[in-house]
Amino acid sequence: MLFSRRETMMNVAIFSWEYPPRVVGQLADYVKTLVIQLARNQIQPYVVTYHDYLTGEHIEPEGARTFRVSNPVRTHVGVLTWVLTLNQEVERVTANIYYDKKAHIDLIDVQDWHFLPAAVTLKNALGIPFVYSIESLEEHRSHGSNKPFNMAIKSIEWLGMYEARALLVKSRWMQDEVVRLYNIPQNKISLIPAGSATWLGEIISVYKKVVEGGTR
Repeated sequence: MLFSRRETMMNVAIFSWEYPPRVVGQLADYVKTLVIQLARNQIQPYVVTYHDYLTGEHIEPEGARTFRVSNPVRTHVGVLTWVLTLNQEVERVTANIYYDKKAHIDLIDVQDWHFLPAAVTLKNALGIPFVYSIESLEEHRSHGSNKPFNMAIKSIEWLGMYEARALLVKSRWMQDEVVRLYNIPQNKISLIPAGSATWLGEIISVYKKVVEGGTR
């Protein structure tokens, strides 16, 4: 256990657009593993995620609390409008958690780009710092396309990198790409390979530095 039971428990909101039972790719299982390990180490995770019908609060066996939201807008012309309208629900639910005196949010960890707008809004409105865990980049997903749709997503990614207190990446290649594409200072990026022996400890170390104001 990385935190002793005498230490104050940190409350962390985890934003992820996929989370079991909704599995789109590898991110869902990664976030699930992260949440379980945080709960076992005296950090209370509050997962805010999407599901089209399994909505509301769910208490997980390991102690995590999961809040699933659906999109109040049913018709969309593309993923961008779907994401931006869904972010309003993410903001609403997280603000409700924040104002619950028993669950004051210390930090947000945004997994991938989808809920970055909500994290930026909550940071500026409520003073909740966030880290951006980069799973992929639009430059790679769209193979260099500069159409308005792709540029809009790249702008969201850039905003998240600028507003986040720290960036987490899983490979040296991704670290180099973030620097190359977005001109991000190396000292803002933490390289933490998933599954390494020190993986969880390094993530918690970044969390603590952010909460204590030790990063930008």
